[in-house]
Amino acid sequence: MTKALRLGILGMSEGNGHPYSWSAIFNGYDPETMAGCPFPVIPEYLSRQTFPSDAITDAKVTHIWTQERRVSEHIARATRIENIVNDYRDMIGNVDAILLARDDAENHIEMSQPFLEAGLPIFIDKPIALNRNDLAIILGRERYPGQVFSCSALRYAKEMQVSQSDRKQLGAIHHAYATAPKMWKTYAVHIIEPVLLAVGEQGSLARVDVTKNEDRIFLHIAWQSGVSAAFATLGKTSCPLGMTLYGEKSSKEYVFQDTFAAFRASLATFVDSVRLRRCLIPHRDYEAIVEIIEQGVL
Repeated sequence: MTKALRLGILGMSEGNGHPYSWSAIFNGYDPETMAGCPFPVIPEYLSRQTFPSDAITDAKVTHIWTQERRVSEHIARATRIENIVNDYRDMIGNVDAILLARDDAENHIEMSQPFLEAGLPIFIDKPIALNRNDLAIILGRERYPGQVFSCSALRYAKEMQVSQSDRKQLGAIHHAYATAPKMWKTYAVHIIEPVLLAVGEQGSLARVDVTKNEDRIFLHIAWQSGVSAAFATLGKTSCPLGMTLYGEKSSKEYVFQDTFAAFRASLATFVDSVRLRRCLIPHRDYEAIVEIIEQGVL
């Protein structure tokens, strides 16, 4: 029987409850304590799962650090984490891999550095970076291919996959339109990554137009191939998280729905990458995603 990987989790960032949800996906959770999670949607969707059968069982979150001890203690009780550290660097030597569960990308270079230098594989929460310079610094510190793993969970959401049947019905994809709630810096990646997977390699960007209206950002791009895409993060405005693809034959809408399944799939893929010691997301994917994110950072 394969020994369970020991994972260390780092958090938190404003508006992001991933230390609660990610840890529960590995460890299960205590419903009474989790009811006090400041993100009510997390206990709500966890309650629809069956534990331990829905957990990832070949890895456990064994160590946690957050900026506040009381927050660490609550997450640890809620998700059965045994060890709380006062300095996240103290995880080195005690865990097999790291979950950097903060989506404030401005902190990713500093917080990932000690783990990359120690040779630990690390899952960096989305987006990995807000510009190509920061991305190059992070990827340049890899000690081996695949040490860094980062993605939007929508990359692995079944409802966002473009099947071969879809492609046949759509024909060649000419345009994509995608929307997300909340802020560009944290949520644009959720629509950029699925669109890029759907349209494939299209060459260099030939045109970029970006506008901002209050808390809403709209980005329109066209590639050298002639394929185009429009991305909108709508701040406090209610909207679906998803994309519509427009092909020469038809169009189809894809709407994200199952948060737990997507998180679980992305975390399980990271565990696979650690065990296989293989790069499961190529650097060119990170570079293409971050290039578009950078265009909309105003």
